[in-house]
Amino acid sequence: MSSLRLSTVILPVRRWHEGARDQWTRAEELGFRTAYTYDHLSWREPFRDGPWFGAVPTLTAAATATSRIRLGTLVTSPNFRHPVTLAKELISLDDISGGRVTLGIGAGGSGFDATVLGREAWAPRERADRFAEFVPLLDRLLTEDAVTHRGTHYSADGARGIPGCVQRPRLPFAVAATGPRGMRLAARYGQAWVTTGDPKLTEGGTPEQSAAALRGQLERLGAACADAGRDAAELDRILLTGFTPERGRPLESLDAFVDFAGRHRELGFTELAVHWPIPDSNFAADQRVFERIAAEAPRQLL
Repeated sequence: MSSLRLSTVILPVRRWHEGARDQWTRAEELGFRTAYTYDHLSWREPFRDGPWFGAVPTLTAAATATSRIRLGTLVTSPNFRHPVTLAKELISLDDISGGRVTLGIGAGGSGFDATVLGREAWAPRERADRFAEFVPLLDRLLTEDAVTHRGTHYSADGARGIPGCVQRPRLPFAVAATGPRGMRLAARYGQAWVTTGDPKLTEGGTPEQSAAALRGQLERLGAACADAGRDAAELDRILLTGFTPERGRPLESLDAFVDFAGRHRELGFTELAVHWPIPDSNFAADQRVFERIAAEAPRQLL
């Protein structure tokens, strides 16, 4: 059984010079594999009417403040992004970071960013259709010098991608997916796959039910990879924690976390992403316990 990597998610809710910079540099000091942030224009309560900064500028600043830790989004979506402009930002960010960026990417949702541009929220089928067009076009924009594309939802006319990513052939995609179309995208374009578990089980579900749901998702990922002629073991399998029935309980102690992490490693996950503590929120946790977990849990999960 492979070792389990530990990453963190730092929500962009603090001013850079009033604590945010320190979080990113501390994440590197603690040895997290990757520090991610959410890519939204605003988010749910209690963050909806509070400070919230942009993902790409935040990651750019983090890239200049760190030197080893990987950086990324969990996740970017088509809700307010276009592949052409996103590709340009990603190439720039990958360059500034020296090739340390992972793009978490998903289909988006019906809330938060879905209506902020003054349009109706897309129906689930349209979100899936857009995602199925967005990912292949973004792949081309990050690997080809010039791209022209006429699509149903997205187009490009001689879009230049020079000099391309530092990482070759491009920076890695971590594709968030649970449905069949998303799984196929992960199998074809992903270097990693991301899930938060089954949202129907977050409230009222049991850890055993969650494990069964996650096992089913992993099996469907494996089938999608087989259909694509790819070994599923080539993909990292990332669980974004905090949304399974256990919620924040794994961060209550080192032993609780090691137990939680070990059970999910046995399911087949290769990386867990835990939220940096935020007081008075669903992500509240004791900072000292959190840092002890970061420092000691990976050794216990070798």
